[in-house]
Amino acid sequence: MSRTAPDPPRAIALMIAATACLAGTTLMAKALGTGALGPPLHPLQVTHGRFLFALVAFATTAAILRPRLTLPNVPRHLGRTLCGVAGVTLLFAAAARMPLSDATAISFLNPVFGMMLAIPLLGERVGPVRWLAAAIALSGAVILLRPGSSGLEVAALLALGAALALGAELIFIKRLADSEPPLQILLVNNMLGWLIAGTAMVPFWEPPTPAQWAGLAALGLLMAAAQACFVNAMARAEASLVTPFSYLTLLFAALCDAALFGILPDTVSLIGAATIVAGAALLAWREIAVHRRPRPPVLPSAGAD
Repeated sequence: MSRTAPDPPRAIALMIAATACLAGTTLMAKALGTGALGPPLHPLQVTHGRFLFALVAFATTAAILRPRLTLPNVPRHLGRTLCGVAGVTLLFAAAARMPLSDATAISFLNPVFGMMLAIPLLGERVGPVRWLAAAIALSGAVILLRPGSSGLEVAALLALGAALALGAELIFIKRLADSEPPLQILLVNNMLGWLIAGTAMVPFWEPPTPAQWAGLAALGLLMAAAQACFVNAMARAEASLVTPFSYLTLLFAALCDAALFGILPDTVSLIGAATIVAGAALLAWREIAVHRRPRPPVLPSAGAD
């Protein structure tokens, strides 16, 4: 199987496009959940739309490319998708109740929770630098919880729950990535997500307005585009080059807040977001450094000394 040729400028452009698309998904979720496009839709119904239209995008891609598919590991896919549906629904609920920039900042805790869960679930060892990164990021989340401000505190707890669920999803993704092709993982994930969210949202179903149908379609297609851009960016350059650009999601979210909702980040938001990003960036730097470190040669055993 041929590898994609390195192309750093295109990789950076793709990562920036991915971050813009991710900010767009949260924006559409907020619009659908706050009544900007019609009567507010339940977060589960918004989640269903996200998986439905992303499934359409990936199924169309698979029909055109006709990739080689393997037998999927259904239990792992099911675990991954249950965590994903829960995380996305909680994130959408939080976005409807708090500034997009705050919800986005808390979402950067995903890899931190993923690291912590990898200890008991994958048997991974975590050194002091990673624990320091986790402590820094979690302290930023405490700042954004805004103790004493009940409305924002509830919304921040929803976003924190989303980060935990999506962090658990990373564990399943790590296992799946070792045995199945990327397009198959995305295709199965969105199919199961559509079925699970579709079943869960039945009691809360409300007929969407034409504008809301358009918003749901945009949400799903933006998410599909974000995933495609991210995968292609990582294939064209080293993670150390493109990962820092992923934090532009926070900038795009803040711009959406200011331009569309008239919300400017206050001092607490800026400090909390900066603290989380610092912790997440330290964790990303450490992960990259560990994976780039040359491994010592494995010598044949000569018996016990």
